[in-house]
Amino acid sequence: MDRVQMDSFIDRLLAAAKEAGLETAEVYYTEAEAFSVGLMKGEVDSYEVSTSGGLGLRGTVDGRMGYAATEAYDEDAIAQLIEGVKESAALNEAQEQDTIFAGDAVYPEIGKPESDLAAWSAEKKIALAHEIEQAALSRDSRVSQTQGVSVSTSRGVRILRNSYGLNLRREGEVCVAYASPIAREGEDTSTGFKIAAGYRLGDVKPAELGAGAADDALAMLHAKPVPSGDYRVILRREAMGDLLATFSGVFSAENAQQKLSLLAGREGEKIASDAVTLMDDPLLPGGFASTPFDGEGSASRTKAVIDAGTLTTLLHSRKTAKKQGVETTGNALRAGYAGAVRVGPTNFFIRPGEKTLEQLMAEMGDGLVITDVSGLHAGANPISGDFSLLSKGFVIRDGKQAEPVEQVTVAGNFYALLKSIRAVADDLRFDGRSIASPSVDAGVMKVSGK
Repeated sequence: MDRVQMDSFIDRLLAAAKEAGLETAEVYYTEAEAFSVGLMKGEVDSYEVSTSGGLGLRGTVDGRMGYAATEAYDEDAIAQLIEGVKESAALNEAQEQDTIFAGDAVYPEIGKPESDLAAWSAEKKIALAHEIEQAALSRDSRVSQTQGVSVSTSRGVRILRNSYGLNLRREGEVCVAYASPIAREGEDTSTGFKIAAGYRLGDVKPAELGAGAADDALAMLHAKPVPSGDYRVILRREAMGDLLATFSGVFSAENAQQKLSLLAGREGEKIASDAVTLMDDPLLPGGFASTPFDGEGSASRTKAVIDAGTLTTLLHSRKTAKKQGVETTGNALRAGYAGAVRVGPTNFFIRPGEKTLEQLMAEMGDGLVITDVSGLHAGANPISGDFSLLSKGFVIRDGKQAEPVEQVTVAGNFYALLKSIRAVADDLRFDGRSIASPSVDAGVMKVSGK
């Protein structure tokens, strides 16, 4: 459905909702178009073109909020949506009800990143994937195949309108390319991974991406576990970013109010080292979660969740903010058109420092740099903060990267980790996601190996 047709449908839906007795009503519409191609051994292994989306209606009846959703856009759908909202509201016995927001007076301006995706045909995307794969396989004779090479693109539209006259719209496009080659030497096998993400496929350098992924695999050949013990550890940006994403929910006021976070009521306390400033920035230029408004229609704003170690705020929706007696931080999120309003981060990251990763290693002297952690779902407790994760990386000897390490388990606690961070590097990259971190000197951590 084109823009004019959808606007007309929403107009009719809101008018019908008012006529049917809904006190307030809100429409949330999402639409997405996606393309992806995957290669395996020089052949197209997967190919997908999809369109998805739908429309959700929230409305209040006798002060109670109801929800309904549809993927149809006709007169029957209007009647079904309104009836669904009424039925849902009648069953909603929550003590604290959501409300429809009339809107803010001013919304920030966020420029739409320049994109070239419209100029890329399916054939050109497939050719790009072949170039990436060939660059990986031609890097070294020990790299003879890949776990996969992929090129994908997507375009999305999000519309929020309500019976107060609020009318918000956000469009975006993104592209992702990655390679995961396999290196073999004798009986040893290792894998590598490199990703490029942004808004322009023309900026993807296939030779650099493929060769970099191959080098990653080659560097891990003959990796072995180290003896168990306490080690000075640097968590490279990929590993620290994964930990931050896993435990990002502890900064949600919704979780805190449900006793699912140990940060409840701790605003103003020192919860991290001075080196840690944790940002939530929905206005970040080029950010993958940048938006001028949140899932309730509140204007977005940049905030330091942790400022030089001090917890300044949790992330709030209007509902959690009202319960705590504070202002919303504009962090109401929706997983989709049918999803309930929840609380979550936007572009969420530890602010980078001024030192390079190499400088952190030189200052550390001897220890480990952990490049990858796995088992995050089973090995991390998002409430207590405890984690015990299968990891790999490299030995650091005399300040230099030495032999590769695998099959070790790094254990700790996220809350304690925040306090033990000694320094933060300057190598922040988002790599196709909205939660990221630079490399950090994590102090001393327990490592279980051989």
